[in-house]
Amino acid sequence: MEQNLSLYKIFNTVAETGNISRAAKELYISQPAISKAVTRLEEGLGVILFTRTSRGVRLTGEGKLLYEYTKSAFDTLMQGEANIKRMNELGIGHIRIGVSTTLCKYILLPYLKRFVSSHPHIKITIECQSTFQTLELLERGKLDIGLIGRPANLKNLDYYAMKQIEDIFVAAKAYLENLRVRESSGSVSADKKIQKRHENIPMMSEEIFKTANVMLLDEKNMTRLYIEDYFTRNRIETNQILEISNMDLLIEFAKIGLGVSCVIKEFIQKELKEGTLVEIPLEKPLGKREVGFAYLNNSSLPDSVQKFIRFYKNN
Repeated sequence: MEQNLSLYKIFNTVAETGNISRAAKELYISQPAISKAVTRLEEGLGVILFTRTSRGVRLTGEGKLLYEYTKSAFDTLMQGEANIKRMNELGIGHIRIGVSTTLCKYILLPYLKRFVSSHPHIKITIECQSTFQTLELLERGKLDIGLIGRPANLKNLDYYAMKQIEDIFVAAKAYLENLRVRESSGSVSADKKIQKRHENIPMMSEEIFKTANVMLLDEKNMTRLYIEDYFTRNRIETNQILEISNMDLLIEFAKIGLGVSCVIKEFIQKELKEGTLVEIPLEKPLGKREVGFAYLNNSSLPDSVQKFIRFYKNN
């Protein structure tokens, strides 16, 4: 088949022009080369495709059948070329982005709004999953770009930092007050300790984790591993851990007084300002992390993806 593609092109042109000399001019090859190509194709298929006349050539029954297929095939290819040219002229393309639900809502969507306004013809597919899944799909070529927390090992990825985020622990005032009452009822010495502390914080962070319901993202999340490592390094014991599927639920559960949630500070500024959530000070802060876009550095990137990369680097 691969060797016959050029022969089918010649056959199709001869069939359309009905004349070997006209086909030769259109294809910029000699008439003997045209005749030889047709003969080779006929011998390969074991049929006669043309009958020669004084005015040119005429398709046989077998030739007409073959021409239906070659015409359809080359028409499809021409349409494909036209669509590609149109895509380039209009900036049409497709970008597949992997991102967690939280980063999608708070970082990616505001950014996409500006990008789509500048490139309205580019199709964008967003797949929401954990950073680990995004990294796996990037390596397999199933995604073009991932918005992720900076991993410890970038391997074969190019990474561009967008901003820093800070993980903090928060709870509702009412929940903290309940912890205060629960702790103060334990002993007089404990009560004296509590009185020396901020009125919204019933005890030091280590003591809070020992008594509170601690709400974290599930174990398949990079943020969860980051928090678990913090607990281990600082020898912090927890009473009970509740696993929540996404950051929005962590925020809402903390607001209704279900426990102490680990959330991203930049995403709850309104709640902190209004006082619906209170930040729990840590003796040793969690520290800030980077969030940015990543993509394979050894792949040939489509034009649409290159536009996306240039856009986020310049904005």
